[in-house]
Order: sequence, then C-alpha cells, then structure tokens
Amino acid sequence: MAGRRHIQRRGVRPEFPLYVARRGYAVGTAVLEAVLPPHDGPTVSAPVSMSDDGLEERDGVEAKAVILEQLARALELIRRHDPVRILTLGGECSVSVAPFSELARRYGDDLAIVWIDAHPDVGTPQSEYPGYHAMAVATLTGHGDPDVQELLPATFSPDRVALVGLHSWTDDDFPNIAEWGIQSFGPEELRESAQPLLEWIALTGCSRVVIHFDVDAVDSNEIVLGLGMEPNGLTSTEVRRIVADVDGAVDVVGFTLAEFIPRQVMHLRQILNGFPLISGTTAD
Repeated sequence: MAGRRHIQRRGVRPEFPLYVARRGYAVGTAVLEAVLPPHDGPTVSAPVSMSDDGLEERDGVEAKAVILEQLARALELIRRHDPVRILTLGGECSVSVAPFSELARRYGDDLAIVWIDAHPDVGTPQSEYPGYHAMAVATLTGHGDPDVQELLPATFSPDRVALVGLHSWTDDDFPNIAEWGIQSFGPEELRESAQPLLEWIALTGCSRVVIHFDVDAVDSNEIVLGLGMEPNGLTSTEVRRIVADVDGAVDVVGFTLAEFIPRQVMHLRQILNGFPLISGTTAD
C-alpha cells in the first residue's frame, strides 16, 4: 500500500507547494491553541525554526542536525517541570518522541503506547524514505538513529506498543512491525468495539498509557484533517469511542494531537500574501 512518503502523486498537482506544506504544522498548532480549552497546568512551546538551514539528509535522516537540536530543546523544556502528564498539540508525528520518552523514564514498564495513525511510523535510517516523522515509533522502541537514541531518557519495549487504525504503509518498513513484536489493529478490527485493543492493554499489565493521535487516522472520505488523503480509515466517531474506552480502562498520562493541517487557513494565507498592509505577516 502507498505510504506517506509521496506527498505528490505522479501527474497530480500538489495542493500546497512543499515550502508551504512543511510550515503548515506551525499554523495548525496556532489554530489548536486558539480553539481548544485553556490548559490549567504549565504550558511551554518548543521553538521550531522556519529556516531552511540544516535540512540536509545525514546518516539516512532528513534534517538530522535540526532534529537533534529541537529534540534536545524539547527534552530540556519538559525536564524543567518534570510533569506526571503531558498534552502535546500540533506538529508532525515525531513530536511524541520527547514527551513519551520522558514519561517512559518516569513510569517504566507500567506504560504502554496506543499509536492511532494510518501509518506505522516504523521507518529507520536504512529505509528508503528519510523523513524522521516516519521514524517516531522506531525511535521510541530503540530502533532509531544512534545520535537521536542517545538523547532519549528511556524507550519502550515493542511489545508495549499498539498501532491502531493502521492501513497504509511502505513495503520496506512494514516487516519491522512483526520483527520487533509490535501489535497492530486495522480499522476493520475496531469498527464495532475497542475490546481487542483493551484486551491487548490488559495483557501488557500496564495501568498507564500514552496516546498518539495522528489526524490522518480519520477516514479522508469523511474529513481531511492531515496533509495527505488516507481513505477507508477509522471514522471520527470510532476514534472518539476508542479513545474514550481506553481512557475508561487505564490512566492516560500522555496525549498527542499530531499532523493537523488547517487547509482553509493555509489557503487564505496564500491568497493574502502580498496584500497591502498585510505583506510580511502571511505565508512565504
């Protein structure tokens, strides 16, 4: 099945130029901050550079220099507060690496991952696609770039990781799921009930979980929330039920909302670019 590595299909004009698309996650974060209820705990923002410097591929990882710098900053910000729970909003899938790793340090073997995503994110530096966002689960299970792994305070045993809603992957990465011992649930397995997932959580013996929610897990035939189109995924109602059922069964100590792209806002920014009295405040 076709994975996330191709934003533009051959012969199809992309919705956004690449330089606009890759800045869309920052726009999404700003929108989420504006529309979601205020948080009553400490709130920090991990600084993200919009520069094109440091984006070169190195050791099989795109923009490795920037990734190492930003990961170190994110970990530092988290450690200042030493939180028992972490909510992460915005960004692409790798934003879960720092908070989930810190929570793994705190809770050890009593913590499992529920990774709700159309994709497995189990790529490695040896994969054909070098995008770090597609390596997030691999990194959290100790299979990532050595320099990245060295920064992390803790990782997860693969048998405490479940991929939920998985139905799109790349052939060179997919075997890693079985080889490492990661559990996966396709959309059809959870249409009627989250019971298979709840039974898996019980088997791990964990009383706590972290949940990663990539919005592309939601069927793009219903609504397109991410950058790419992923049809035949979970419905929004099914995602809500799965998360509610997990929350009712165990203690959710971490939650990430990732990959949200506010399409209409980004289109409007492009339209307004260069308008009088606005120039310089909109997208490049």
